[in-house]
Order: sequence, then structure tokens, then C-alpha cells
Amino acid sequence: MAGTEKTGFFAKLKDGLKKTRDNLYVAFSGATIIDEDFYDDLEEVMIMSDMGVELSESVIDQLREVSETKHISYPTVLRRELVRIFKEEMDVTEADYEFERRKSVVLVTGVNGVGKTTSIGKLASHYKAEGKRVLLAAADTFRAAAIEQLTEWSNRAGVPIIAQKEGSDPSAVIFDAVTAAKSRNVDILLCDTAGRLHNKKNLMEELRKMNRIIDQVYPEAFRENLLVLDAATGQNAISQAKEFMDVTNITGIILTKMDGTAKGGIAIAIQKELGIPVKYIGVGEGIDDLMRFNSEDFVDALLADD
Repeated sequence: MAGTEKTGFFAKLKDGLKKTRDNLYVAFSGATIIDEDFYDDLEEVMIMSDMGVELSESVIDQLREVSETKHISYPTVLRRELVRIFKEEMDVTEADYEFERRKSVVLVTGVNGVGKTTSIGKLASHYKAEGKRVLLAAADTFRAAAIEQLTEWSNRAGVPIIAQKEGSDPSAVIFDAVTAAKSRNVDILLCDTAGRLHNKKNLMEELRKMNRIIDQVYPEAFRENLLVLDAATGQNAISQAKEFMDVTNITGIILTKMDGTAKGGIAIAIQKELGIPVKYIGVGEGIDDLMRFNSEDFVDALLADD
């Protein structure tokens, strides 16, 4: 993506993480020595930033060990080790985006309100701008206005959409979309699917049926299952992810609304606790406010000096 676009995105990300960044800065700059008070204060800041107790304790243990083995006496020096630890925890490689380079069917799930349909529209726009042939499938047929919303994004991004009327069988939409994707030589088929966690049994059966159809009609397609989570919900996002993991195989996370209402730590906690990479991160409502997750940029935004 364009350099100016990335620079603008980083500025928004940095602004969105300001609250947590300020708290981490105070924890390090406010201490002159590394002692138990320092570790206690730092652990509290990490827990309050939505990293969770388990991850925060793990990071503190790693800092204790590195402080002893490298004979680090000053918090400002130890801060560099925290940067290294965070980047290692969130390492996302080019291999995680293989689906972008293959003929792929991407199922996108997420509960109402997390920005699922909007994220699909933004991805469609990005892929189209990269010269890819993109097709949308409006398979979230039970949520009011979901089809209309995705159709609006289809028009905005300039990509075709396969849709039926509200309340129709989602698997029928998937069948039509997969058949069309195969015959039209589409690069990426993005499927908007329902996220009715209050009725997991129905959701599980629905997703199983979709997967069977894709296997039968387009077995050679590369498969990707993305889950959209709202960063502002903090640790609740991890609970939500675990619920979806019970229903389907999640291969990546789209983390939305990292725009000031979120504390940021959840991005690290997701990858540590769930072992699922955050592949995209959103910082606003604009069409360019969703980008690939970059651990270097994220940690720099989280622990910048200014």
C-alpha cells in the first residue's frame, strides 16, 4: 500500500494507543531502579491495558529473567527488552497472508456490531486496488440490512456481489458465489457469514454446510476463516474468539476499532492466548483505515517516546 497511506494509518494507530502508551511511559520513566514496586506498577499497567493477567505475569517473568541474565539495572534499558518481547509475541509472517496470493475462499465471521461487513468491504476495496478479481457473497442473510450494507460496499469498491433476499438460505448464497467465483476465475471470494453465538448449534451446522458446499464445488480453492473482533471490548474479545473457535477453525483475526476507545493490549493477548495471528487492524471508519497487522509498527506505536 502507498507510503503516505501507511504513514497516515500509523499516525491514527499511534493516536489510538495514546492512553496505554502514556501509562507505559510513566511506569518506566517514573522509576529510577528496577525493584518490586517497579514490576508491580508495570504489571498493573499491562493488565489495565487489556493484556490480561496471564500474559502480564508471563511478560514480567521474562523481564525479571532478562534483567538478571543481562545485569540490567535501569528501567529505561529494560524498556527495550519489553519492545523485543512484544514484537516476538506478535510475529506475523508473509506466510500468514498466503490466501492473498492464491485463488481463495474467505469466510468472515463475527457478532453484530464488531464491524464485520464494513471490514469485508474495506478488504474488497484494497484487493481491487491491487488488481485482484474480487467477489462478495452476502451470506449473512438473517441480520437486518446486512445484505444492503454489503451491497453498498460492493458499489463503493467496484466489485460484484452475489446476494439473495433477506432470510434466504445462506448456503444457497455460498453455492451461487463459489460457482461464480470458479467460473469467473475470481482471485478472492469474500463471504459475509452470520455470527449468531446465542445459538451456536445452528451456527455450527450452517458453517459446516457452507464448508461442505465449498469442498464439493471448489475443492482446489485456498481456504481462510477470518474472525472480526472489536478491540474496545477488551478481554471479552478473547472470550468471544474462544466461542467461535468451538464452532469453526479460525485462521486469522481482524481487530477493529483501535481508535482510542481500545487500550491496545488485547492485540498482544489474542495472539499469546489463542495462538491465532491478528492479520488486519482497523483504526477508524474510512476505507483506508484497515491494514495488514504489522508487529513492528504496532509496538512502536505502543511504546513510542512521544
